[in-house]
Amino acid sequence: MECLTTFDTTHMALRFEKVCRQAGLAVKIVPVPRELSASCGLACRYPCEAEKTVESLVKEHQIDVLGYHRLGGGES
Repeated sequence: MECLTTFDTTHMALRFEKVCRQAGLAVKIVPVPRELSASCGLACRYPCEAEKTVESLVKEHQIDVLGYHRLGGGES
């Protein structure tokens, strides 16, 4: 299963991707699916197994996240 994080700004999406990749996570910037909304239109996709690590990195690097979502499932 894959997870998705959405952002209010493009800057935060790019920062999230950089921080996660530096931590060795497989993260990819993707367009926000139609059923979700975000001001910048960008989201980052990653394996849900990395969810705790992602949340820790977000706090550590003060990245503003709009929401966390599971693809094909409910919002986490």
